[in-house]
Amino acid sequence: MNDALDFGDRTDFDNADRGFVAALTPGVVTAADGRVVWDADAWTALLSGDCPDTANPSLWRQSQLCARQGLYEVTEGVYQVRGLDISNMTIVEGDTGIIVIDPLLSVETAAAALRLYRAHRGDRAVTALIYSHSHADHFGGAAGVTDGSVPIIAPVGFMEHAVAENVYAGTAMTRRATYMYGATLPTGPAAQIGFGLGLASSAGTVSLFPPTIDITHTGQEETVDGVRIVFQLTPGTEAPSEMNFLFPDRRALCMAENATHNMHNVLTLRGALVRDARIWSRYITEAITMFDGQADVLFASHHWPTWGRENWVRFLSEQGDLYAFLHDQTLRLANQGYTGSEIAEMIQLPPALDSAWHARGYYGSVSHNVKAVYQRYLGWFDGNPANLWQHPPVETAKRYVDCFGGVDALLAKARDFVAGGDPRFAAQLLQHAVFADPDHGAAKELLAQVYETLGHGAENGIWRNFYLTGAQELRHGPKTTPIDLGSGMAAVLSIEQLFDTLAIRVDAPKAWHDTIVIDWTFTDLDQSYRTTLRNGVILQQQNPPAGQPDLSLILTKRDLLGMLAGKGLGGATHDGDLGVLPRLVGYLDAPDPGFAIVTP
Repeated sequence: MNDALDFGDRTDFDNADRGFVAALTPGVVTAADGRVVWDADAWTALLSGDCPDTANPSLWRQSQLCARQGLYEVTEGVYQVRGLDISNMTIVEGDTGIIVIDPLLSVETAAAALRLYRAHRGDRAVTALIYSHSHADHFGGAAGVTDGSVPIIAPVGFMEHAVAENVYAGTAMTRRATYMYGATLPTGPAAQIGFGLGLASSAGTVSLFPPTIDITHTGQEETVDGVRIVFQLTPGTEAPSEMNFLFPDRRALCMAENATHNMHNVLTLRGALVRDARIWSRYITEAITMFDGQADVLFASHHWPTWGRENWVRFLSEQGDLYAFLHDQTLRLANQGYTGSEIAEMIQLPPALDSAWHARGYYGSVSHNVKAVYQRYLGWFDGNPANLWQHPPVETAKRYVDCFGGVDALLAKARDFVAGGDPRFAAQLLQHAVFADPDHGAAKELLAQVYETLGHGAENGIWRNFYLTGAQELRHGPKTTPIDLGSGMAAVLSIEQLFDTLAIRVDAPKAWHDTIVIDWTFTDLDQSYRTTLRNGVILQQQNPPAGQPDLSLILTKRDLLGMLAGKGLGGATHDGDLGVLPRLVGYLDAPDPGFAIVTP
């Protein structure tokens, strides 16, 4: 797997160490209650030694690079704090203060990063905030660096996509993210060692202030605190709402998360919209054309910078080639009749990309990215009628077990595949054993051992975490998800988005014989809405039409948030049948943040 790689090449290590100013000492960040939300020292201790037998050497090397922690100078007036969260926080010095780019995931780590900067560069005020894109690790720490009173710049569509990804499907995504990031795994050579894009996600408080300045078109220029910024919109790439931007007077180019030192995900395994690898590649090419000759250094919201025009152009060219290759070759083979899972086994990267450290599959992989491209164009169905109406997992598992003559016979066959060096198929068989008989201890333990084998050999960090978290939960059951993105964002949702969050919680079979009409007048927003529960669906209309609702409420957004939190009417006044409110609430399901994944 690693034959193409030059482990003697120290260029990345030199770049990761370049510009070092100081580390956070000790490298531990805690919440107000004393709970540890980030422990950089644990990562430093773990990754300072040689690669153990329980880790892929290539992934170990990448994690060693990600473990560099502290304040770094990128170029004059531009600094980064790295290694204090999954992402980087970049600071650009202006005329009167500083512009913060991507304030990490948690309020606590963002505040610690800002303190580290100020300890070495002076107590400069934050004069603006930039969100490069709509993923939580690039906005969640906002309240750690500002109270929201400064200009906040983001790509158009930022709020819509931040909510859609982190709130609407937030419970399911967060549960799967526990596997993806190994959030409940201990840090150790046989457990969590990082996942390519970073080391881990911090476990602090998530916040969000809405943007005040939208970037609506490529070429848009803004001057903030005396600093000129030229923007390139890149929707549909690594995030649905994303942008690159140049600081022409600093000759520094920020590529957001569109070009990092690993292969990225076309479809992240926690779940998201499928990204467009074709347009991703084209926007990278556009960035080269647009900014060539204007930058001496390229930096991003993860990893370390690339200095020198020739180096960053080559880096971007290879990154663009990577996503174009995955896109084009997947479709070439799909048009020859191969399915996504078949194509994933067939595609090999060109030698120049396969040997490039920054194109390795530490975070995305050729395998699941190919399947994502296939899914984007052709969906979940591979065209084979046998796969059109399969039984769900438990019923399928029972039938497999019956065909093998019972769970014990299936286990014996799985052991043969383990002994024969095929843990992949052993895992498929053992999954059926566990789903058919989830109380069969031997089946669960053998599957856990197989998952450990697969995890310890994986070059891809999130594959490792999925396998090892699966093994952990087979043995000990699910652990509490350490972070809830949705609850930290509720206050900044629009009324429409808040009603959407109710609509996706309706237990339709309970509700579909009832009709409830409520008018909501928000005095603080000068907005009025009508919600109608009908056929198990909550529909909403702004500016209610004529007609008599069952209930009319005059309230503020704060009152609505209180109602949703179970705190009663607050300061709301009403006309009509107040009893329809508890009736409506009674139809709402509560999401399950700890639902089973490796067991039925």
